[in-house]
Amino acid sequence: MSMACNSQSLFRPSGKLSSSNYKMEMIRVKSVLQPPRPAVDLSTASAMTSIAKSRIETFTKGLLGGLGPAVVTKQSLTKRLMEEEEEERKSCGNGKFGCYGGRFVPETLVASLNGLEAEFNSVLRDPAFQEELGTELRDFVGRETPLYYAQRLTNHYKNGDGEGPEIYLKREDLNHGGAHKINNAVAQAMLAKRMGRKSIVTATGAGQHGVATAAACAKISLECTILMGSLDMERQSSNVVLMNLLGAKVKVVEGNFKDATSEAIREWVGNLETSYYLAGTAVGPHPCPTMVREFQSIIGKETRKQAMEKWDGKPDVLIACVGTGSNALGLFHEFLKDEDVRLIGIEGGGSGINNGKHSATLVRGEVGVYHGAMSYLLQDEEGQIVGAHSIAVGLEYPGVSPELSFLKDVGRVEFYTVTDQEAVNAYKRLCRLEGIFPALEASHALAFLEKLCPTLPNGTKVVVNISGRGDKDASTVFKYELESMD
Repeated sequence: MSMACNSQSLFRPSGKLSSSNYKMEMIRVKSVLQPPRPAVDLSTASAMTSIAKSRIETFTKGLLGGLGPAVVTKQSLTKRLMEEEEEERKSCGNGKFGCYGGRFVPETLVASLNGLEAEFNSVLRDPAFQEELGTELRDFVGRETPLYYAQRLTNHYKNGDGEGPEIYLKREDLNHGGAHKINNAVAQAMLAKRMGRKSIVTATGAGQHGVATAAACAKISLECTILMGSLDMERQSSNVVLMNLLGAKVKVVEGNFKDATSEAIREWVGNLETSYYLAGTAVGPHPCPTMVREFQSIIGKETRKQAMEKWDGKPDVLIACVGTGSNALGLFHEFLKDEDVRLIGIEGGGSGINNGKHSATLVRGEVGVYHGAMSYLLQDEEGQIVGAHSIAVGLEYPGVSPELSFLKDVGRVEFYTVTDQEAVNAYKRLCRLEGIFPALEASHALAFLEKLCPTLPNGTKVVVNISGRGDKDASTVFKYELESMD
C-alpha cells in the first residue's frame, strides 16, 4: 500500500512511533510524517518487542496443538514467522517485511515506483534478460568470486590444542571495481536501459557504489550523475578520481551519505521521465530494498555451491558487516531458511556505543520512517535523525534495511558491534596474515572473529564476506594509527 505524505517527508525523519497504538500509527502515517515536530513521544523499541512477543505467543499456541512443548523451538518459531511474513508480502505486493519497509513517499513518486516494480518483476521472469545479466556478471564483473580458505587466519585462531574453526573468505573484493556493489549496479543499469531511461542518478558514501555505477553506465552507454557528501569525498578521494575517469559527473553535497542520498532522490524526482535512481543500498521505498537484495543474492548462491564443492556441506556460520545491509543480505538471503546456519551481522561501534559516536542502528536504534521506508533508525528523543559515526565510511548511515529490521525482530540474524580500533586491528591482521587488503567495512566482520572463534567447536566452517577491497582505506588506517599514538 502506498501512502501519501508531505514531499519533504521522504528526506526527513518522521519521529518515533507509538508503542501502544502501532496499528493506528500505520493508518495515521500521513499526519505522523509532518516534519519537524515529533509524532509521538513513546519509545518504539518496546513496541517492536511486544509485537514480536505476541506473534511468537500466537505461533506457540498453534504449534502446541497436539504436538506438545518438546517440539517447539526458537528455530521453528522463527521459521514460521518468516514464512508468514513472506506469504503476506507476496499476497499484498507492498514490499513489507513484517511491519517494516513499504512506501512512505509523495504521490508524485507512486506511479514511477509502480512502473519500476512491474519492470523488475518482469525481468526476474525474462530468460533473455537473465542470460544477458549472467554474461555480464561473468565477463564484465568477473564472477564467480572465490570462496578462499584463509589458512593462516585459521591457524591464528586455533587454541592451545591446535583446534578451532575453519575460516573462509567470500572474495567480493575481487569483483571489477573492487566491491560487491557492481553486482547490483550492472543489473539495475540494464533495467534502466530496458525502461528507456537515458540517465542515471545515484548517491555514494565510500565511493564503491559510485565507481560501480559509473563503470556500469560507461559499459551500457548511459549518462551518470553521482552525488557524494563533502566529508566522504575528503576521505575517499581516490574513488572520486575513478568516477570522473569513468565519465560520471560527480556533484558534491554538504555533509555525508545521508545528505547525498536525499539530494539524489530530489534530483531524480525533478526528472522522472528520463532519469533513473539507481539505489545501491537495501533501503528506501519499495521496490528498492527488494531489488538490491535480489541482485546481490548471487553472493549467497555462489557460497552455497562452493561450500558443497569444497566440503560437501553448508557453512555453519556466515558473518557480514552491516551498513544499510546490501552485502549482508546478499550473503544471508540464500540461507535464511537453513536453520542450522548461523547468521551474524556486525555494525560500526565507532568509538563506543555508549558515547553516541557509532553506527549501531540495529543494536541501538529505534523504529521510524526515513528515506521512504520504515526501519530501525538512529534518532534522538524527539525523533530527529542523529549522525552515524564509523571509521568505515560505508557504515555511516542512520537507517538500515527493512528486511534486516524484520530479521532482527524474529531472531533469525544476530547483530553485534565492533569499534573503530578493533576494525583497524582486523584490517592490519588480514594484510599481514593473508596478503589481502579488506575494506574497513569488511574489517568489522573480520574483527568479530576475535570474540566468536574461541566459542566455536573445532572444525566449524565460518564464511566472512569481504565486501570490498581496502586499498582505498590505507591512508585512513595510517592516519588513525598516527592519531592513536599522540
